[in-house]
Amino acid sequence: MSTVHPCEVPLHSLLRVYEDGAGYADCYVMEVAGLIAQEKFVDAFYTSPLFKVERTLLKYLASKPASDADAKQLAAGQADCFSAWIVEKQSDTELLLADFTGRTRSWLMAKPGTGPATASTTLLYFGSAVLPRKRRGAQTQHTGWLFHALLGFHRLYSRRLLSAAVRRLGF
Repeated sequence: MSTVHPCEVPLHSLLRVYEDGAGYADCYVMEVAGLIAQEKFVDAFYTSPLFKVERTLLKYLASKPASDADAKQLAAGQADCFSAWIVEKQSDTELLLADFTGRTRSWLMAKPGTGPATASTTLLYFGSAVLPRKRRGAQTQHTGWLFHALLGFHRLYSRRLLSAAVRRLGF
């Protein structure tokens, strides 16, 4: 099984618009054997055991519950929101969610790998974006000290979330 790697946000992806801004954007990728549909990837991501911990925290700390059935609806393109996120854009290969504050984005993409046709693979991507906070009277925007304090945890957690989704897919 391959490992999760940081990568550039792909050109022409839904997340790319946020990578070029004053905020922060990251992207992680993992290549797996076989062809994995976006719907299956989204479902596996949001129903993985690790993400269920986040769902539980959001349920009790933010009053934003979500179930496995909600994740399946999101994956199938039949939901406008999921827990603390609203669907910003969705296609056959990508899902871009915005949190209810409008400052953070969560993004998933499944696309065929670049290997030979006889060895079909899928590239599974997970990325995030954090938009800068506007401060009254300030000329510049920034993401804030708390974001920077938690950035190491965020990067580790992002890798673990993608790995958990891949394990849920059976790899």
